[in-house]
Amino acid sequence: MGCGVGCIVLQAIDCRSAYSQPPAVVEAGVADSVSADSHGGTRSFDAQLAFDHLNQICAMGPRVSTTDAMLKQQKYLRAIFEPLKAEVTLQRFTARNPLADPRRFRGPAAQLELANLIVRFRPEATQRLLFCCHYDTRPYPDRDRRNPRGTFIGANDGASGVAVLCELGRHLALLDGPYGIDFAFFDGEELVYVNRRDPMFLGSTHFANQYVQRRDNFRYAYAVLIDMVGDANLQIFFEGNSLKYAPRLTRSIWGVAQRLKVSEFIAKEKHTISDDHLPLNRIARIPTCDIIDFDYPTPRSKNAFWHTEKDTPENCSAQSLGKVGKVLLQWTAEMQALKVAPIGR
Repeated sequence: MGCGVGCIVLQAIDCRSAYSQPPAVVEAGVADSVSADSHGGTRSFDAQLAFDHLNQICAMGPRVSTTDAMLKQQKYLRAIFEPLKAEVTLQRFTARNPLADPRRFRGPAAQLELANLIVRFRPEATQRLLFCCHYDTRPYPDRDRRNPRGTFIGANDGASGVAVLCELGRHLALLDGPYGIDFAFFDGEELVYVNRRDPMFLGSTHFANQYVQRRDNFRYAYAVLIDMVGDANLQIFFEGNSLKYAPRLTRSIWGVAQRLKVSEFIAKEKHTISDDHLPLNRIARIPTCDIIDFDYPTPRSKNAFWHTEKDTPENCSAQSLGKVGKVLLQWTAEMQALKVAPIGR
C-alpha cells in the first residue's frame, strides 16, 4: 500500500544536506498528508480521536507503575491494538522498590514487577521502525508549589505520547513497505519519589539491554520517542541529544514538517534533555530522536505546568496531537515507499 508510491523519486542523499530532505529520498510528489487507503477511505491522522484517547487515559487517574490504573491502561491498549492484528506483549522486568528500606526489607518486598508494553505490526519483517513513549506517571506533582504531594494526572507528560500512538497505530497497521513497525510503551520512566536518588528510564534501559541480547535477526533502523506533545502552545525545537546521536533522522522529520507547513516544528536547537532516547542511543545503538515540547505551557513560562497538578487535559490540545501525528504519519509513509531500507544515523 502506501501513499503515492509512484510519485516518489529515489535519490541518494548527502549526509551534509539540509534538514528539508528525508533520509535517502527527496520527495517529489507525495500529498501533503497520507490521504487514502486501499479501500478508498481517508487516512489522515484524526486529532480529535487522539485527544479522546488522552481523556480516557487521564480518566483512569495517575498511572504510577504497578498500580491498578496502570493495569487498566494496559488493558485499554490491548483493546486498541489487538483488533488491528498487532502482536501485543508485556516485557516484564523487576526494579528496586524506591519506597523499600534496604536496611529492613529483603526479598520480594524490596522489588517491583514492571512491564513495558510492546506492539508489533508485521513481526516477520527484519528491518523495523520503533515508535515509543513512556506510559507511567510520576508518583507526585513534586514541582507544584502549592501541593507537591497532590495528584499528578500527567496529561501531557505521559498521556500525550500514548494518545498519539493509539491513533497512529490505526494508520500504520495499513502501511506496507520494507519496514515492520513496533511501538514500545515504557514503564518506570518516572518512578521517582526522591530526585537524584531514584533512577529514571527503567523501562527503556531494560528494553535497550534486551535488544542488545536478542537472538533473532531483526533490526531497528530508526526510533522516534514522543514525549510531552500535547501542549496547547506547541513549539517543538531540535533536541540536543537527538542531534548528537541521530542527526540525519532528526532533520528528516523536521524536513517533513516543513513541507507540510507544520510550523510548530522549529528547526533550531534549544533544550538538551535526558529522556528515554538515551538508553536506546547509548546502549542499543539505535538512532533515536526525541520529539518533545519542554516549554509547558510557553517558552516565556518555560515548564511551569511540568510535574504539577496543572498537567491536565484542559492544558492540552487536540490540534497539537494532530500536528505531531500528521508529521509522523507522513514521515513513515515516505520511509515505507523506499525500495530499500536506509541505514545510518
